Amino acid sequence: MPLSQRSIDMPYWLWMSAGVALMTVEIFIGSFFVFWFGLAAVLVGFVVLFVPQLAVAAQITIWALLSGVLALSWFRYVKPLSRDRTKAGLSREALIGQVGQVLKPPTGAGRGTIRFPAPVLGSDEWQILSEDPLAIGDRAHVTDLSGNALIVRKM
Repeated sequence: MPLSQRSIDMPYWLWMSAGVALMTVEIFIGSFFVFWFGLAAVLVGFVVLFVPQLAVAAQITIWALLSGVLALSWFRYVKPLSRDRTKAGLSREALIGQVGQVLKPPTGAGRGTIRFPAPVLGSDEWQILSEDPLAIGDRAHVTDLSGNALIVRKM
């Protein structure tokens, strides 16, 4: 049979293998983006397992749609929920007692910003809360943590 008349067959195990390979690549990349393409490939593998006569064009279309929906859902809905917890598990001992300069004073229930002379735990600017009235340029020291914000007192 000539090559132009051969039909392409994509068995379920090929989709699942490709999906697992993509998810394994994600371990080394760490962007949490490639994972969704891999998960979509595994899901298409399950579809092909139960509907083996599904055309290759339909399989690829399902994979592309699932990849897009999963990635978009992650970045649009799930990832923003974890944004305020990025520094929540860090060591209190490294932060408490640090002295910095107020760049933006907290207003009401809002957060301000402090800058330390040297980076603390990888960042020289942090969000702050304070019961003391603070102005730009004031020196303040860290007394506690509240989620992702530092509690400071004026010096």
